[in-house]
Amino acid sequence: MEWSIDNSGPRYIASFSETDGKLKLSKIVSDNNEQLIPDISISRDEKPGRILIELEGVTSFAHVIRSDDKWWIHFQGHIYVTNMHEPGSKDSSLSEGSLSAPMPGTILDVLVKSGQRVRQGQTLLIMEAMKMEHRIQAPKAGEVTVVHFQKGDRVDMGQNLVEIGE
Repeated sequence: MEWSIDNSGPRYIASFSETDGKLKLSKIVSDNNEQLIPDISISRDEKPGRILIELEGVTSFAHVIRSDDKWWIHFQGHIYVTNMHEPGSKDSSLSEGSLSAPMPGTILDVLVKSGQRVRQGQTLLIMEAMKMEHRIQAPKAGEVTVVHFQKGDRVDMGQNLVEIGE
């Protein structure tokens, strides 16, 4: 099975080994090249929706939600969306420069408007999900072409929030 992060960029094939109830990441291959990986082990936590991640000897927990072929992972203050792909399948249906909701939530604040120029990493809007605030940031510099939601709107996971053009 192939994986991608945020349904864009390269695809990866991850190999794991199991020892004492822990999955240890043993290999990642992308474009037929094996990638260097840190020492990572994953195990179950007692609380539902949580896993324990041991990264270079330090154990932390992550919240994990699965929806269809997507895994939403909240780890160390960041949200990662990993997607399962059948080998050889096409890439994302979202247009380049579009930002989707990392999980269901409520828009707390919209900090940009259509036509506004933004820089890479600039916070575009703030949403609340899982009782936490999440800052949705620009993946690239450009012009905001569409803002799909307003303050107070409820959004579903994967909904397109903002689009950025050149």
